[in-house]
Amino acid sequence: MEVRISDNQMSIMEKLQILTDAAKYDVACTSSGNERKNTKDDSLGNCVKAGICHSFSADGRCISLLKILFTNECIYDCKYCINRSSNDVKRTSFTPEEVCYLTMNFYKRNYIEGLFLSSGILYSPDYTMELIYQTIYKLRTEYHFNGYIHVKAIPGADSRIIEKTGYLVDRMSVNLELPTAESLAKLAPHKSRKNILTPMRLIQNGITENKNELVVYRHAPSFVPAGQSTQMILGASGETDYQMLMVAQSLYQKFDLKRVFYSAFVKVNEDVSLPSLPGGPPLLREHRMYQADWLMRFYGFQAEELLSEKQQNFNVLMDPKCDWALRHLEKFPVEINRADYYTLLRVPGIGVKSARRIVAARRECNLDFEDLKRIGVVLKRAVYFITCNGKNKYSFPFHEEYIGRNLIDHKDNYKFSDNMVYRQMNLFDYGVMN
Repeated sequence: MEVRISDNQMSIMEKLQILTDAAKYDVACTSSGNERKNTKDDSLGNCVKAGICHSFSADGRCISLLKILFTNECIYDCKYCINRSSNDVKRTSFTPEEVCYLTMNFYKRNYIEGLFLSSGILYSPDYTMELIYQTIYKLRTEYHFNGYIHVKAIPGADSRIIEKTGYLVDRMSVNLELPTAESLAKLAPHKSRKNILTPMRLIQNGITENKNELVVYRHAPSFVPAGQSTQMILGASGETDYQMLMVAQSLYQKFDLKRVFYSAFVKVNEDVSLPSLPGGPPLLREHRMYQADWLMRFYGFQAEELLSEKQQNFNVLMDPKCDWALRHLEKFPVEINRADYYTLLRVPGIGVKSARRIVAARRECNLDFEDLKRIGVVLKRAVYFITCNGKNKYSFPFHEEYIGRNLIDHKDNYKFSDNMVYRQMNLFDYGVMN
């Protein structure tokens, strides 16, 4: 298949190496939540949940998609970004045809399940968003690719282009990057919260209207059926975990986001406005934020319960659920055979599946600790907060200091060397193009 190469005559492989590496700091790219099915015999790819296989690098970033930038050229000068306009880096751009060629060939070789396409800002937001739209339109209509596609909506772009793109993709995202207007003004002076939140609202309204339309017209085209997401950078600015979590909660409530992603700040530029990182990227802090986010999304916790004005940062030695339970010992112990489902969810060591299994199993008989172990409860944490038939598994002093010492998971007490280098797996690690 012949590919049109841009004027600088850089090979498509050289572009791929540059633009996959440039995309590695964007983590908002999961591919779950949609059931796009093939509608034509010559379509390739499928987006049913069971057909999307995730692979993750060591730090948790999704690598199941062909994850690239359309271009690493950018008119903005965000201080934390490797692609900022003032950096002296090798610049290049794909053409729509090249992105289609790569996506189809990687999919046919079974290397990927779909496409994650982001971009720097080339000339203007409108110009860049139009190029992204042309690429996705070509991929869907000319190449009949029916797999998962996630693209970034460019803040400041014309709403009509974003809307047209939304009918072709499965998920869209608009990266908030920094949680406060003050941080944006300091580290990304060309961006504003208004420009970021406007397309986010547009996508939310479009999803809502489309759902109502699909109730009446079953075969109407779907608009961003897998929802939208965003990303915030942890550690680039001075916000506390509490501030970050409150912003995330607000985004979930006001914009119906599918996911908020948290990216540990990686210092790729030397700038007086950026913090030093003597211990490397704050990956453990990122891990705790993801755990807390999970508690808000699936366990019924509010941000104000997990942190407060008095305690604004998570205990890095203990997961947020255990930390919350220790600070609320008055709510424990919980009697397994009588507690309702939502109370069970708040017990450390009991997850959503195990709580459901407990509720179902105790209809038949009273449960004991061995039953809980078979159900999947993590007893090494749960035993301090539960009773079975009014009895504890062990005799122990029921106070915060003793339980806290035993709950600290030393496996979570990660140590990072000062010379640790941030790295994501890439397409060239194992010679996949050979």
